[in-house]
Amino acid sequence: MARNRINEFLDELAKRNGITEVIINRPDNVYVEKEGELIKLETKFKEEEIEAFCQDVAMFNRKVFGPETPVLDGSLQDGSRINLIHKDYTNAHHAITIRKYLKNIKTFTDAPGIFGLSEEWVSFLRVLIKARMNIVVAGGTGVGKTTFLNLLLQEVDEKERIITIEDTRELQFTHMNTVRLEARPAAGKNQGLAIRDLVKNTLRMRPDRIIVGEVRGGEVFDLLQAMNTGHEGSMTSVHANSPGECLMRLENLYLLSGYEMPLRALRYQISSAVDYIIQIKRNKTGERVVHQITELAGMEGERILMQDVGMVKDSGLSFTGLVPANAAKLQKAGLAKDFFANT
Repeated sequence: MARNRINEFLDELAKRNGITEVIINRPDNVYVEKEGELIKLETKFKEEEIEAFCQDVAMFNRKVFGPETPVLDGSLQDGSRINLIHKDYTNAHHAITIRKYLKNIKTFTDAPGIFGLSEEWVSFLRVLIKARMNIVVAGGTGVGKTTFLNLLLQEVDEKERIITIEDTRELQFTHMNTVRLEARPAAGKNQGLAIRDLVKNTLRMRPDRIIVGEVRGGEVFDLLQAMNTGHEGSMTSVHANSPGECLMRLENLYLLSGYEMPLRALRYQISSAVDYIIQIKRNKTGERVVHQITELAGMEGERILMQDVGMVKDSGLSFTGLVPANAAKLQKAGLAKDFFANT
């Protein structure tokens, strides 16, 4: 990417700890988010600097940004996610939102206490990965779903082959046997490939684990099919504010795939594919925490049975007293037999 004053501004911000979001509403209206709080800066840019920066971002992401393609989701060279909205659809200025990733966070070991997790709960999550549980990370906007997925992916054995699928590259993890697939919209003679196309193709690539950055459409049908047919240990994230809302979201997205299915059969597909929902939220002080760890434990009539294994209380994430239905499988993967008695 070409260098201009906005790049220099972002380089300076990168030297400061704790900044997770950069927002440019107008040339003279710039905010950053630090530790959950939005802070207005006195920084000002010129209109032409913002235009040049947006075009550089488009070129870097091999996309087009203009009146006919007014929305761009992409990434910066440092891996941060960026969203652009053209000035024709705002208040006369391009709107820029940048999600910064904290590069000093690599593993649970490197960041003790991250997401409010004690060592005991980190060990539980590691067992979920080792036992090849299918996991959905749920949460609202900006609560750290991608960061949490990255942490889980760092725990996957190096011998396993991971295929990741995203529409904008956000997952940042180190694993040698990985193929990173990225959806592209149709442009000119290029027909493009949607996330759903890539999920279908992934089944021919001998994956041990399939990771979809976030499901937003009919691709959930193909992912659930994969989870149900031998690709255990797969993971994704969903925009939802509770485990119950997460299930409703999966149902609605499934229906977007175009397949008609009785409600009970649809819920059976979900309950047999997904083992755990991990709910991420912000606490009262704005910190991002694991709020619930919920197991899907089969069906009762037309209802998916859910039980909370962990739930946030005043002292942090605590054991609810409900031992997982698959506790025996988790113990074979290394979970201490007295884990739930001591947590």
